[in-house]
Amino acid sequence: MNKIPAFGLGTFRLQDQVVIDSVRNGLELGYRAIDTAQIYGNEAEVGEAVAASGVRRDELFLTTKIWVDNYAPDKLVPSLEESLRKLRTDYVDLTLIHWPAPGNGVPVETFMTALAQAREKGLTRQIGVSNFNIALTRQAIAAVGKDAIATNQIELSPYLQNRELVGFLQREGIHVTSYMTLAYGKVLGDPVIGAIAQRHQATPAQVVLAWALQLGYSVIPSSTKRENLASNLLAQTLQLSEDDMAQIAALERNGREVSPDGLAPQWD
Repeated sequence: MNKIPAFGLGTFRLQDQVVIDSVRNGLELGYRAIDTAQIYGNEAEVGEAVAASGVRRDELFLTTKIWVDNYAPDKLVPSLEESLRKLRTDYVDLTLIHWPAPGNGVPVETFMTALAQAREKGLTRQIGVSNFNIALTRQAIAAVGKDAIATNQIELSPYLQNRELVGFLQREGIHVTSYMTLAYGKVLGDPVIGAIAQRHQATPAQVVLAWALQLGYSVIPSSTKRENLASNLLAQTLQLSEDDMAQIAALERNGREVSPDGLAPQWD
């Protein structure tokens, strides 16, 4: 069963007071899922904002991601324990392997087994992967079983629809989480998206997020502006037509924004 919230708050590239304000505003507006990562360097600030919010821990869904330097079995659990200290919590709801980093010397089986052990210790409720292609997802499944992998968090937008990978994940019953859904804002100026937004008296961001939600993906958009955080939430009630969905489907252009050398796999 998919236990991952459909709508969350991303914190990539947000630092210091900016991330504190974003998380505080998000929680005040009703966000209950927050996505961070060890490499973002903002877990402590996220923890500070959550603690100050007064929102009960059991109402929140916190995700973090293990950085590549911590994949070795003797480092993974201690690094997650450090993340928990920063986040001021006894557990996270979801922990992901951030990048497959095929050249970093730690086999998929090794770090997935260590991640499963972190779950057994109660440090995380669910585990998963991020930025894994089909071949590497197969290796992760071989290590821990597909039922153990709650999601694959992947770059996915109208310009990068990743249909082959998504089809594989859906056949395996692994939930898809879309990040960079707005393609760094590039899709917001798209005339097709703009026309759909006008028809629905919605914003382009709402249209794109609604598109991803209707395809069954979770989304984790970020914003530093309270009004945008509030506006994005309304995507959950926007119903696009089959024609709208078909028009967005036609925008595919393999427009990948993120593919760091040494970390990214061979993309499908």
